[in-house]
Amino acid sequence: MLSPFELISVLLVLTAAFGWANHRFVGLPDTVGLLVMGLGASIILVLIERFFPQVQLYEQVGVIIRQVDFQRTVLEGMLAFLLFAGALHVDLSVLRERAWVVGTMATMGVMISTVIVGAGFWAIASLLGLNMPLAWAFVFGALISPTDPVAVLSTLRAVRVPKSLELDMTGESLFNDGVGVVAFTIALTIAAGTGHGATGFSGVAELFVLEALGGGLLGFIAGYLAYSAMKQIDNYSVEVLISLGLVTGTYVLAARLGTSGPIAMVVAGLLIGNRGPHDAFSDLTQRYLFGFWTLVDEILNSVLFLLIGLEVLVLRPDVLLSWLPVAAILLVLLARLASVAIPIWFLSAWKDFVRGTIPVLTWGGLRGGISVALALSIPEIPEKSTILAATYLVVLFTIIVQGLSLRRVVENTAS
Repeated sequence: MLSPFELISVLLVLTAAFGWANHRFVGLPDTVGLLVMGLGASIILVLIERFFPQVQLYEQVGVIIRQVDFQRTVLEGMLAFLLFAGALHVDLSVLRERAWVVGTMATMGVMISTVIVGAGFWAIASLLGLNMPLAWAFVFGALISPTDPVAVLSTLRAVRVPKSLELDMTGESLFNDGVGVVAFTIALTIAAGTGHGATGFSGVAELFVLEALGGGLLGFIAGYLAYSAMKQIDNYSVEVLISLGLVTGTYVLAARLGTSGPIAMVVAGLLIGNRGPHDAFSDLTQRYLFGFWTLVDEILNSVLFLLIGLEVLVLRPDVLLSWLPVAAILLVLLARLASVAIPIWFLSAWKDFVRGTIPVLTWGGLRGGISVALALSIPEIPEKSTILAATYLVVLFTIIVQGLSLRRVVENTAS
């Protein structure tokens, strides 16, 4: 067993080595390149063990990867920093103009996709003669429906899209996380049969209010307190430290209060990023604070995408390549199309959309580590391996295939 420090060291060394190799020889976008190289290394280890059974590299590396609690690492660690860093750079004054679009996509869109994916996943499993209870199919629908802010924001750095469309994609990915986690919590409660009165309409509404609105309120209060403290001093090192305390303290408090930590981070990040530069930060503080969070964002992104690539080592290959997980890729893509087209049709009577909005938002609906982390949090049931395999394949397809081809879709439809 490796110590936590040794485990972090291994991951950082691998991230640095693969990042250098990708930049020097491959030339893919940094995060996608790390995912591809991690996945490639995992596949090579699998093939080595298959052709040379006496070599136990696959098993030895798999033991190390299993030491990384992916679910806790992402949901209880990286996510707080990544969401705050992403929201820090969003222009709130412009985002307000797209508030109805972002809000509708982040709520109605997630619900539409959850229903379509859940029902479709159950139907395909039935056609294939597989046992997939409807309730657990909806759990898969809930965890795979929200777009991943980490993956989306990372891709948008490399792809130039019209400003209003970029705001729609950014805002939706930042806010639909909290809605998706609420939907997943409700679906998991129902499927596991552990509902505490939260399965009725009133229980669902109460859970949504507590999670989403409570998280937003907590993020605003904590963000305002941090902003007020920063406004009273001019010391960039202390102000960076305050921002770190804001992220860690608020996220932990949100978990204790049962509110949405992701939404709290987005609200706090928007407040600090938009109010701070006006009357709280000096030019020096702005340079250091925004530079610090940009580096945190890029480093954690790199480690996360490498972990996604290496995570194949803990999956069962026979389940990973079976028909149901493969069919889930097309199913999720069709559900994404419906969840984009219906809200846009509903809003188009009083909101303007640039040419190509539907195809770009559909193809740009990337999934990432959050979906994998939610799938790993499912209790140990017979259906878990299939749901996890389907989640992993969808994540790989959206990041590698959709992420790398999004520029061409934008050029062909939105230009």
